[in-house]
Amino acid sequence: MAGVSARKVDALVAALGSQSGISKSQVSRICSEIDVQVQAFLSRPLEASGYAYLYLDATYLHGRLGRAMQVCSRAVVVAMGVNADGRRELLGLQVGDSENEGFWSQFIGSLKERGLTGVKLVISDAHSGLINAIRRMLQGSCWQRCRVHFARNLLAKVPKGSQDMVAAALRSGFVQADTQAVEQQWDQVSAMLAAKFPRAAELMAKAAEDVLAFRHFPPQHWKKIWSTNLLERVNEEIKRRTRVVGIFPNDAAIERLVGAVLLEQDEHWQLEGRRMFSADSMAEIPALGDLPVQACLQEATT
Repeated sequence: MAGVSARKVDALVAALGSQSGISKSQVSRICSEIDVQVQAFLSRPLEASGYAYLYLDATYLHGRLGRAMQVCSRAVVVAMGVNADGRRELLGLQVGDSENEGFWSQFIGSLKERGLTGVKLVISDAHSGLINAIRRMLQGSCWQRCRVHFARNLLAKVPKGSQDMVAAALRSGFVQADTQAVEQQWDQVSAMLAAKFPRAAELMAKAAEDVLAFRHFPPQHWKKIWSTNLLERVNEEIKRRTRVVGIFPNDAAIERLVGAVLLEQDEHWQLEGRRMFSADSMAEIPALGDLPVQACLQEATT
């Protein structure tokens, strides 16, 4: 599959910008050239070896919608996977109204239709629509609640003057060397908070299995699977490259430009040749049947 150059992406950004000065024929030619490459990338068959880790996240852009061409907030959801060789890939994107369950289910379903398989751990925030979709579409997988998003939720239940202390206490659980130490430190922090901040302690108790799901996987992977930070860096690049556009004329324009950014980034990763994790460490990931049952991912069967 022919790649998309940074020059082409920048030309597309300029074409969509309100002050571009580019003619309609030039815009049409640029869009046609990129459409072929982006659609090939977004519809390609996925690795038959599977993706043990699946990262899901969303960002929001502004676009026009309907006959009135009203400016609306558009959800742009992106998936990144780590294959059996330990290499990361950007798997797909979808544009829609909001992050409801139906939207996320449709997106995950489209990935499965293209060959997504072997998912052992899904890393995301705790958006209810997304969690419900994971429950239904990826049953048997573990779910890692992003520790960064969880920290924000936790600190919202603590007075501002105590937030630095609570944040430091929470971080102490993520510097432990083994599973038992992680669990013990979590329990100690929760107990410490219980007397003064019972709502925070209650949240820690309720979310323990989800925020600490990483501990069931190889320790050398922990720092990269306990949050969505790796995918959020991609979203930051999307925001940077789309900022000059401001308001997109339609969803197709959003998919075209964001798809081009994803293709450019994915090609960079593949040409760079770096692995996120070694193939040997990927082989240490437990089989689905050996992973613990998470109650939050079983509720869809009821």
